[in-house]
Amino acid sequence: MSLASAVAVAMSNTPEGQEALRRGAAEAELRRTELIVLSVVDRDSVSAEDRSAAQAEVERTLPGTATTVRVEPDGGDPAGALVDLVADVGAGMLVIGSKRRSAVGKFLMGSTVQRVLLDSPVPVLVVKAP
Repeated sequence: MSLASAVAVAMSNTPEGQEALRRGAAEAELRRTELIVLSVVDRDSVSAEDRSAAQAEVERTLPGTATTVRVEPDGGDPAGALVDLVADVGAGMLVIGSKRRSAVGKFLMGSTVQRVLLDSPVPVLVVKAP
């Protein structure tokens, strides 16, 4: 399998994040490539517990699926950290989950998904929970 064509998934412990995992796995299978799960945590460093929790979430959502899981700190900028991580792993596509928000909500709070869409070096598939 070629990493350049790997599918990366932005993981979060939400219904949207779980749907992104499922859709990312389907895309990786369709493309016959590796699935790389990316988790960006809201702290300055990553512990063994963070890595174990991420791996457990992947196994719960995608039992029996071979994946590579990367957990990195966000450094105060989750969108930037995710974009940097996508570039670092050399994926050819990113799958990310999103909630529906009003235009006013996006304006007032910003949008991590919007920043990822604008800054990602690879195509992004945005999915919503069913």
